[in-house]
Amino acid sequence: MTDKAQSENQPAYLDPDQPLEARIDDLVERMTLEEKCSQLRYDAPAIDRLGVPAYNWWNEALHGVARNGRATVFPQIIGLAATWDAGLTERVADAVSDEARAKHHAAIRRGARRQYQGLTFWTPNINIFRDPRWGRGQETWGEDPYLTAEMGAAFVRGLQGRDPKYLKTSACAKHYAVHSGPEGKRHEFDAHPPLKDFRETYLPAFQRLVEEGVESVMGAYNRVYGEPCNGSRLLLVDILRGEWGFQGHVVSDCWAIRDFHTHHGVTQTPEESAALALRMGCDLNCGIVYCDALAGAVLMGLCAEADVERALRRLLRTRFRLGMFDPPERVPYAATPMTVVRCEEHVRLAREVAAASFVLLKNRDDTLPIRSNVRQVLATGPHMTNADVLLGNYHGVSDRMVTLLEGLAGRMPEGVEFDYRLGCLFDRPTSEHFDWLNDMASRTDVTIAAMGISPLMEGEEGESLLAHSCGDRGDIGLPAHQVAYLRAIREKIDADATSARLVVVLFGGSPIAIPEVQEIADAILWVGYPGEAGGEAIADVLFGDRAPSGRLPFSIPRSTSDLPPYEDYAMQGRTYRYMSDAAMLYPFGFGLSYTQFTYGAPHLASEIGVDQPLPVVVPVTNDGTRAAHEVAQLYLRGADEPGNVPRVRLAAFRRVWIEPGETVDVDFTVSPAAREYVTEQGERVRAPGRFRLFVGGAAPLPAATALGAPAPAEAEFHVC
Repeated sequence: MTDKAQSENQPAYLDPDQPLEARIDDLVERMTLEEKCSQLRYDAPAIDRLGVPAYNWWNEALHGVARNGRATVFPQIIGLAATWDAGLTERVADAVSDEARAKHHAAIRRGARRQYQGLTFWTPNINIFRDPRWGRGQETWGEDPYLTAEMGAAFVRGLQGRDPKYLKTSACAKHYAVHSGPEGKRHEFDAHPPLKDFRETYLPAFQRLVEEGVESVMGAYNRVYGEPCNGSRLLLVDILRGEWGFQGHVVSDCWAIRDFHTHHGVTQTPEESAALALRMGCDLNCGIVYCDALAGAVLMGLCAEADVERALRRLLRTRFRLGMFDPPERVPYAATPMTVVRCEEHVRLAREVAAASFVLLKNRDDTLPIRSNVRQVLATGPHMTNADVLLGNYHGVSDRMVTLLEGLAGRMPEGVEFDYRLGCLFDRPTSEHFDWLNDMASRTDVTIAAMGISPLMEGEEGESLLAHSCGDRGDIGLPAHQVAYLRAIREKIDADATSARLVVVLFGGSPIAIPEVQEIADAILWVGYPGEAGGEAIADVLFGDRAPSGRLPFSIPRSTSDLPPYEDYAMQGRTYRYMSDAAMLYPFGFGLSYTQFTYGAPHLASEIGVDQPLPVVVPVTNDGTRAAHEVAQLYLRGADEPGNVPRVRLAAFRRVWIEPGETVDVDFTVSPAAREYVTEQGERVRAPGRFRLFVGGAAPLPAATALGAPAPAEAEFHVC
């Protein structure tokens, strides 16, 4: 039979040369109502008579292919956010999607189509990390809407690829919307943020990812203004598809539709819940409500078969764009070999990204990098040999996890006396007092103490075994016994009047209030949950092979008592935009280097049209003796904006490499949208007025310069 005859005899939906919509229509028309409904659940069964294979939509790839065996484990997302590097972020997501494709096709060749083996990834999490107590903040890109939007968009580009016809994998913007704790109440909580905060803080990143072409959006568990997110006319109909023109599919968070009748009380039966979600535009049910109740809801007249078909078409469009109904040779990603999984390039990238994510919070008298003439180094602390703090949550599994002790041992110069003692536990006081260990610290040139929290103490509901609030933290401070241990070391060093230095390496996926450690330690390096190469990357920075260049993607308050009530979704008193100076220990965007940078006067037009972009050029000079990356950050303050406006807001950023003694002109473009403000009624306004512009190495707040950040350069301009 000729190729032409074969094409004429096969159904249109199996013909890759047919238009996409024609293929979708042809397949839908061949299905019964029961078959259509069956495809709207996450574990869609096969339809053998039509040659439709089973497909499980549930897969995770937060910072590497997750829960599916061996994969490269990159730093947890909050660490990737700390790089402030969209290009590096896209490279990570591109590597993740390479491994995802390879593993998916390997599974298919074995006849396996189980959960976590598909190509539809429920990531990135672009919720705003509004409160440090939230256990899932580690999954996010931090507290700022603009940084979240730009980094999240880069991750989507890397996951979905740039082929004009086929998706490499499918990305998902979650959790839509106004979702960031408390974890223990997420199935029943009703968020009522002020309309200004709703539009100014909680929605912009979702809109940006829709504009980027993200394939799916996941609704959150909670309600917003009384409507469950997965059945919200405001969120799904009016805003997502109405205002923003979203063309992809919507998936519920897992078992969230069941919450409609079991927790939220907005419906009485599974059929009513299924019908409400479907009518409002939730296409895919992660759960079993659609399977058990959807066909019945149609027969009862609660929703129409046309609603089912609309959702099915959206889901099939994703599957067709992933190449699932096409010959493998037609799909550019189908031949991705398993040799890409943890290939040398990806392993190097994991180490590079980790090193770029670390934030140097303190460096008294140039304690770091560790000097080449060091004679004795003591490694101590509860996380020195802990592999859990490399991983974070939603992680894959690597066959080579490098703890901090292993990284230090591999980098330690020969001839240096190097010893390790645990010293204290991370979650509770020890029953013994290690006075002899304090003596060791005072006699040692450098003590490196691996402290902080762990994924056992913060995470998703039900996953963090030591969390006291369903994954959330009730107290954002460093555990008191860890502080006591560091204080004992400091007191011994001071009492013996030695030149010994105390370096604290701080693990954790969220802000940790450490005012005591800021006083006790000579140097503090925040490392997040740094991934499989974490130990090597930390050693690279401690010994000066790489200069620290991460910047905080969140503010760190002084104490839990400085935070507003956790369940209050108003932004007043939260994040660098609204937090008081007195409450702030380390500001958003802050981070030190092993060199010094100076910002020159910005070059920009003094007047600009209301709808025109504003080019800005700022000279940045490396005044130190070594090359390093600097993260140049541009902030705005509107002088004529009415109401309760942010004191400053991030409008652009650039990560640049600058040689010692070199001056680099850093180019920015301030978009018209960045100059908009939001009224108390939730309206975005683009209006004439005066603006003040700040460019520097951190948010332009008093805490930043007090901690050693370079003074920001300032300028004014007028929008006509």
